[in-house]
Amino acid sequence: MVELKMLIVDDEESQVQSLKTFLSKRNYKIHTSNNGEDAIKIVKENDVDIVLTDFKMPGWDGLTTLKKIKEINPEIDVVVMTAYGTIENAVELMKAGAYDFLTKPIDLDQLENLLARLKERKNLITENKLLKNALNDKFKFDSIITKSLSMQDVLSTAARVAQAKTTVLIRGESGTGKELIAKAIHFTSSRKDKPFITVNVASLSENLIESELFGHEKGSFTGAINSRIGKFEEANGGTIFIDEVGDIPLSVQVKLLRTIQFGEYQRIGNNTTFFTDVRIIAATHRNLEEMISNKIFREDLFYRLNVVTINLPPLRKRKDDIPLLLNYFLEKYNKENSKNIKGFTKEAIDFLIKYDYPGNIRELENIVERAVVLSRGEYTSVDDLPVTISNNTSNKLFDPFNLDDKYEVKMKEFEKAIINEALTRTNGNKSAAARILGISERHLRSRLERLN
Repeated sequence: MVELKMLIVDDEESQVQSLKTFLSKRNYKIHTSNNGEDAIKIVKENDVDIVLTDFKMPGWDGLTTLKKIKEINPEIDVVVMTAYGTIENAVELMKAGAYDFLTKPIDLDQLENLLARLKERKNLITENKLLKNALNDKFKFDSIITKSLSMQDVLSTAARVAQAKTTVLIRGESGTGKELIAKAIHFTSSRKDKPFITVNVASLSENLIESELFGHEKGSFTGAINSRIGKFEEANGGTIFIDEVGDIPLSVQVKLLRTIQFGEYQRIGNNTTFFTDVRIIAATHRNLEEMISNKIFREDLFYRLNVVTINLPPLRKRKDDIPLLLNYFLEKYNKENSKNIKGFTKEAIDFLIKYDYPGNIRELENIVERAVVLSRGEYTSVDDLPVTISNNTSNKLFDPFNLDDKYEVKMKEFEKAIINEALTRTNGNKSAAARILGISERHLRSRLERLN
């Protein structure tokens, strides 16, 4: 029988001890607290399945404590105890995510029945997590894995704009799935049988961006040993996805603006005007408004791109999607590695949900792939996770208020992180990475050597 971990929160010591004695005999591991603030510390530092909290307490009340717990880990079930049992309280508590509420004095039989239902529900959820999901590999909105309200709003907007020719700007942090949304828009549109062409601007050196977009003629610049069509010509009739559009230099921005306005362009080294019929979807993690203020991004281009904006939330803002994504990537990498990992241990899931994922979904996917490859048992454990998750080392190093680590250590790790991010975005292209960082390629190579 699985031992569930429970936290009892109540400012009445006699009530806490009575419940602890009763529940300890029923295979629960018990934590206790007499206020909401300490309860949150316990939830952050321990593996907790169920919280049983009083409603009326000094400091944070039960509703505030409930909301704070759900922010940390939406998977924790919270039951609120109250001597002030009104319909208004009940409705507010249930809206905030409470599993149920009990009126004081606590009827122990009623409590036991409620916990039995909770335990059964948790067992069903665990079993469902272990089932293999036959997911549609096509890029459709209904195949995007989410249950969060913020992502439902994103998908609703994307689905409504799919049938139009309107230019779409997708904004969000690196790794949030901007290309996935772009593909879903394309494959749901009337252009789905035409090409979907991606241009990752960040991976290109500045002098190649124009050629990549519009093409060039043989001999038009050093290295142009053959003529080449551009991505706009390749995408004719379909959709072109311009990733990291904020990295396009000003000299090319004016040419892109003309293509958006009139559907025309010229290849490098050719005065002939070519026409294209494409749907443009652009994406960026940059603050384009700030770039406009700094005169490094054209305001008129911004308004042409920004007809419909879709803002993708980071993974830390949609933690209720993490269990779904874990199952999806587990199945994917089980197949790729001919393994049969059945799932994650409860402790591993707890760590994975509490982690903030600076690299978003891309980082989570890498974590799962690594875990599947390294795991020796039927279930992936904490030992199979990166150290940065199991002890939150990265968060402590990057926290300016945490001074446990020396200045040089913190600065070195931060520099490693931003260089790694730049190289990731540019697929290892050092020249393009240096441009993102605003340093010379020589300087970047020097820092890489020093940081080993």
